Formats: sequence, structure tokens, C-alpha cells
Amino acid sequence: MPEGDTVWLTARRLQQAMAGQRLIDSDFRVPAHATADLAGATVLRVLARGKHLLHRFSAVGEHPAVTLHTHLKMEGSWHLYRPGSRWRRPGHQARVVLRTQDWQAVGFSLGTCELLPTADEARVVGHLGPDLLGPDWDADEALRRMLSTPRRTVAEALLDQRNLAGVGTLYRSETLFLRGVHPLTPVAEVDDLPGVVSMARRLLVANREVASQTTTGNRRRGEEHWVFKRSGQPCRRCRTPIEHTDLGDPTRERGVFWCPDCQPR
Repeated sequence: MPEGDTVWLTARRLQQAMAGQRLIDSDFRVPAHATADLAGATVLRVLARGKHLLHRFSAVGEHPAVTLHTHLKMEGSWHLYRPGSRWRRPGHQARVVLRTQDWQAVGFSLGTCELLPTADEARVVGHLGPDLLGPDWDADEALRRMLSTPRRTVAEALLDQRNLAGVGTLYRSETLFLRGVHPLTPVAEVDDLPGVVSMARRLLVANREVASQTTTGNRRRGEEHWVFKRSGQPCRRCRTPIEHTDLGDPTRERGVFWCPDCQPR
């Protein structure tokens, strides 16, 4: 699942290309909104909220201002194309097509795709904690939320978007490694929880301007990360084999990786 920095960069590119432009056509290829037509609406803003994307459109005639809420989940992505350009993914994977005079924005394999009145956005993103890359970032509030469940593992607390929005499985593992914290440590027992939260934000900020993600400072393939997806391989610092647990999730989507020597329990 994409991390918050990937969603932030996606929103920025869509914003730069489409904000202020009027839609000449829209095509929603999801049953709930198959008959929706936003032609004539102006793209007011595209923004990220944690891992959620919000396209805001102006009111048209008697129809109120609406927001397109999407979430990439595991397979989703948004692409920008010039009119007439060939798409890089199959057409049957497209869920939304938004056309202006200059651009086509195509949302492929979106995990969530829904239209709602802009006034109701809180219904879909109001539960989120402070956004690590947003103007609402509040480290103290994020810490307060994490500490509200003191016996919960720090690995679970970091990934809970209700605590702080934007951390995914990659940055969770890398953050805890860089701070030397075992992932199964209860939140209340983490010696420097503010340092953990600060590190998570530093990693997202450092990578938000580029498509590739690195926590080691090395962007060469296979050398980008300290522990993430390196189970059984030697730690880059101490050569101890990296360990992994799925935290009870059989899909392994919420797994966490760590070095038992650099992150003692």
C-alpha cells in the first residue's frame, strides 16, 4: 500500500496539472457513480489527507460542490496523459477518467472511489490523526493519541491512521530501526516516543519530492532500505539476520521487519 509521501506527490502533480481547469468530460467506471457527470465543473483543488486523495470540484448549476474521494490501497495509481496519448495501463483497470482541455487524469485500480458533497468530507477523512505532510501536523496531538492506548505495541500504533496519518509498513519498519526500538515494545515503554514520531516525519518529508523511496540515502536497487522486506538477510549495520512478523495478519500486508541486535526487546 502506498505511503503518505507517494499520495502527497500524486496529489501535487494532479493539482499542478488540473487545478483551475474546467472538466469537459468525466467517466466513472464504478457502479455507484456510473451515471455521474461532472462536465462543466472546475477542478478547485487536489489534496492528500494521509493516504487519501480528495479532488474538489465547483458547483455546477443546481448541483452543489462535490469531492471525489479515492484511496489507492494496494494496486491503485493516478496517471496524467495529454489528450490522445496511449495509456500505460489497460483500459479495463480504469475506474475514473477526468478530462480537461489539456489533460486526462486516469485513476486505475482504485481501492476506494466515491463522490460526496464537499461539505461532507469529514465523513471519510475526519477520523484521521494529524497528517505528517499536512498543514495540520501536530506532533503533540499525535503523541497524545498514541499514548491513549499505552499497552498497544508501537508497531501497531504507528500504522494506525487515527493516530497519525501517512505512515505505512515501509516507514514503520524503517523508523523503528533507525530509532533502535523493537516493534513489539508497548507504546508506554518506548524511551523516546517523540523521537520515533519525529523520525517518521523526517523520512516522509525527505522522500516526498521523488517517486522512489530511500531510508539509507542510497537509491540503488536493493540498497534503499535498512530492514524493510529484508527478512533473513544480514543487517546492514551488524550483519545479524533481519526478522519479520506479520502481527497476526495472514495477508502479511501489515508485517514489520527489524534487527534483533540493533533493536533489542
